[in-house]
Amino acid sequence: MSLNLEDVRKMAQRYAKAWSSHVAADVAAFYEPDGSIIINDGEPIVGRAAFAEMAQSFFDGFPDLVITVDAVRTAGNRAVMMWTLEGTNSGPEGSGHKVRFSGWEAWHLSDELKVITSDGRFDVEEYERQCAEGV
Repeated sequence: MSLNLEDVRKMAQRYAKAWSSHVAADVAAFYEPDGSIIINDGEPIVGRAAFAEMAQSFFDGFPDLVITVDAVRTAGNRAVMMWTLEGTNSGPEGSGHKVRFSGWEAWHLSDELKVITSDGRFDVEEYERQCAEGV
C-alpha cells in the first residue's frame, strides 16, 4: 500500500494538535492498540496505555508544551514527521527554562493511518542544555 501524502499530512497535523491539547489518551489513540515507539534508541514503549503514560510525563514537565509539524514525507506505508517542540520546563522539579528543539518520528502506518511502529529522534544533549540554561 502507498500512503497518500495529503492524508498523512492531515494525520500529522491532528497528531501535533493532540500533543498540544495535553490529553494523553488522544495522543495514544494515533497508535495501533499494540503499536510501539522507540525514542532515541531507548526501550520500546508498547501499547496505548504505556504510550499515554509517556506522553503524560512530557505534559507534566512542560505544561505549556506545543508541537508543530515542520514537514512530512511518505514512501509506501512509511512516513516521517519532522516536528518542533516548544514549552517551559516548569513541571515538578523543572528548571523554569523555555525550550525549543526539533526532532522527528519515522512511522510504519496501517491502512487506517494508525502508527504500528515509530522511531522517534531528537538531540538529547541540546534538550538537556535547554532545560538547564534555556533557549
